Amino acid sequence: MKAAELLHNEYSGHFGTYIKAAGDGILIEDLEISLHEFIRFVQNIPMDKFDYRYAEGKWTIKDIIQHVIDTERIFAYRALRFSRNDKTPLPSFEENDYADNTDSNSRSIQDLLTEFSAVRHSTLLFYKSLSEEQLKRIGTASGNQISVRALGFVMIGHQKHHQKVFEERYL
Repeated sequence: MKAAELLHNEYSGHFGTYIKAAGDGILIEDLEISLHEFIRFVQNIPMDKFDYRYAEGKWTIKDIIQHVIDTERIFAYRALRFSRNDKTPLPSFEENDYADNTDSNSRSIQDLLTEFSAVRHSTLLFYKSLSEEQLKRIGTASGNQISVRALGFVMIGHQKHHQKVFEERYL
């Protein structure tokens, strides 16, 4: 399944930005490909850049990697709930509160990439386990409708968005 095949009722609001950023690959394949692309990309960043902030109050690259990890966990949890036909609306989360309550800058880049890989592999196994019916189920998160399969593309697009931020503002 490709992002272009999503129906208009499968997502709304800010989720569309990330779905567009995901590109037009196949969901399961791109979850795996984007994992390896991200790790390779981060491993090629000069070591002195990982703790760099391009402006006062902005996150470091390590902070952003932790943010990508935390966000994927949250999106995968939402996908789990919706795939199991849980109709409970799920709240948004305050990303700055999460960032303020991590110690990502004291961690090694390898440790962060290992955690990212573990989270993404868990996401992949979860998505591979879902039926077509489960992938199409829709729930409400952050006040917006979104399907399980759209959430998968959001995870890819969110990661690619931050990779682009690295390129534009940190390197």
